[in-house]
Amino acid sequence: MVLRTAGGRLSLVVFLWSVAVVLGQNGWSVTYTKKSICTLKGSTVDLSCSYTYPSWHKVTTTFWFTKKYAVENYVNLRNDPDYKGRVMYHSDKMNGHTLTITDLRESDSATYKFRFITDQTGGKHTGDPGVTLSVTDLQVKVTTTWWSTTLTCSTTCTLTGNPAYTWYRNSKIVQGASSPSYSVYFQTEDSFYCAVKGINSPAVSVEGHSYFHVTYTHQRICTLNGSSVDISCSYTYPSGHTVSETIWYTKGKLNEAPQILSPGYGGRVVYLGNMQSDSILRITDLREEDSAEYKFRFRTDQTTWEPTFPGTTLTVTGLQVKLTPATVTEGQKVTLTCSTTCTLGDNPTYVWYKNGHVTTKSTSLFLNPVSSEDTGRYSCSVEGHEDLPSDEETLTVTCEDV
Repeated sequence: MVLRTAGGRLSLVVFLWSVAVVLGQNGWSVTYTKKSICTLKGSTVDLSCSYTYPSWHKVTTTFWFTKKYAVENYVNLRNDPDYKGRVMYHSDKMNGHTLTITDLRESDSATYKFRFITDQTGGKHTGDPGVTLSVTDLQVKVTTTWWSTTLTCSTTCTLTGNPAYTWYRNSKIVQGASSPSYSVYFQTEDSFYCAVKGINSPAVSVEGHSYFHVTYTHQRICTLNGSSVDISCSYTYPSGHTVSETIWYTKGKLNEAPQILSPGYGGRVVYLGNMQSDSILRITDLREEDSAEYKFRFRTDQTTWEPTFPGTTLTVTGLQVKLTPATVTEGQKVTLTCSTTCTLGDNPTYVWYKNGHVTTKSTSLFLNPVSSEDTGRYSCSVEGHEDLPSDEETLTVTCEDV
């Protein structure tokens, strides 16, 4: 800008003050680490920012606020009775500042702004637009369909940081570090709740929610050739339905159609149960070809329902005597084992026979040392099923060369 003096001389005056004002305006800033945060009631949160100002200023006061009652009437959070004992400030030498709020309440949901004051006249700045904090509690929402109940750990905002959810059933973890949903496929009186970083939701019960479901008593059954077996399940369905038919079947292999096991099928199949909530498939005179996966479905007066998950896998096994070693010399030891193709339940006791006569009851038969008198035909059976013995296996003991 050019000014003319009273003496007529021209002098060029550079308005350093105006330049300083422009530079000062451009040098004021507050940058927040996050623009919005959603976190849980009862937890702790950190709100952080960095700030800049003209180099010839010196910062004298820093604070955070949510309330402003009039011009220049800002309520420092440290002095706000709503936050008493729950606020801490942290600053660093790089012009960083952090607000920590503990024991969060839903009423703490607000927009938080950082403000600082310097030693120069007019040296004041507020960082807009601030950080929006949303505080939410955890609630379990229950959604019921015909086949399951889905529990969802619900919040009023999307939690920051994509946290992991933990699900509890009667205070015991049933699903950890997982999604916010958990599915229940059975009727139960148990209570469920979810948790995030140690913050728990209120517990809910799914008692009274009815839907289509089948629960098999056993996933696997191993039993003897020639014996009988009961394959059982319980089932539920929505109120207002009436069961009209129950069906047991074996799952077809590859492209084979399922084999329906109607009562009386082959003269070996019987259906038991109350046609309301449980069913038993009894198969007699079992054969090894009966080994298969058995599934249950039922019809109501409104629909037909068939579970998609696995049923009960039945394995039918015979008994076989195995000799270890296969050939033995007098004075050595030999072990006779009653072998099966699957593991029989209930830790069975085996009955041992020599030449058709009972010799002992034990898991295995140990002959140590073996003598020529041990030569004979050996067989075994499961105690309680002595009518289903194994085939005989001949033990030959050779004499030791002199």
